[in-house]
Amino acid sequence: MTATSQARIISGIKAFYKYCLMEQVVTKDPTTLLEAPKLKRALPDVLSYAEIERILAAIDLSKPEGGRNKAILETMYSCGLRVSEVVNLRLSQLYLDEGFIRVIGKGDKERLVPVGASAVKFIGIYIHDIRVHTSPRPGSEDILFLNNRGTQLSRVMIFLIIKELVQKAKIKKTVSPHTFRHSFATHLVEGGADLRAVQEMLGHESITTTEIYTHLDREFLRKTLEKFHPAFK
Repeated sequence: MTATSQARIISGIKAFYKYCLMEQVVTKDPTTLLEAPKLKRALPDVLSYAEIERILAAIDLSKPEGGRNKAILETMYSCGLRVSEVVNLRLSQLYLDEGFIRVIGKGDKERLVPVGASAVKFIGIYIHDIRVHTSPRPGSEDILFLNNRGTQLSRVMIFLIIKELVQKAKIKKTVSPHTFRHSFATHLVEGGADLRAVQEMLGHESITTTEIYTHLDREFLRKTLEKFHPAFK
C-alpha cells in the first residue's frame, strides 16, 4: 500500500475516533500515538514558454473551434486558471477594459485575476467573431466558452483538446490542463514574482501550497548551474 493510501486511511480512523469522543461513545482515543507516513510532494511537469508557444501554434485558426480553443488556452496560461474555473467562466465575470477577470474558485471563493493582453485579444475575437454564431441553450447564455451545441464545455473536452494539440506539437511531456496552471506559476516565480502575489492569483488557501513553486525554481537554478557553470560540468 502506498504512503498516500496509508495516510488517507489513518486520517479516516483518526476522524472516526474524534467523532466517537465528541459523541461520548468512547472515553479514550486509541489513535493519539498513531503516526501517518510523511508524504513527498511530487513536482509537476512544467512547460517552457517555447513549448507553450508550440502548443498554441498547433491550433487550426481556420476553424471556429480553433479560435475558441486559442482563447481558452491563452486564458488558462495568462491567468493560471483551474480547468473547472475556465469552463465555468462567464461573460459577466469579464472586465477586459480594466484587464481583469473575476474567478470563482474552490468553495465558491471569488478572486480578481489580471489577464494578459494576448488573452484579452483572443477572448475578444472569440466573443465578437465566433461566439455570436452559436445560439446558447437556455441557462448557458452567460457562459463564455460554448460547444457547438450552445452549452458549457466539459472538463473532459478541455483535456482532449490539449491532448490533441500536445501530440501535434510533438511534445513528449505529460500535459494536462493543470500543466498550464503549473507553468503560469512557475514562470512567475522564476521571473522573481512575490510568492504572496502568486498565491493570490492562484487562489490558494495556504501559502504552503504555493511554496511548491519555489522547489521548482530551485530545480531550474540547479539545471542552469549544471548547464553553464564549469564546476558543475
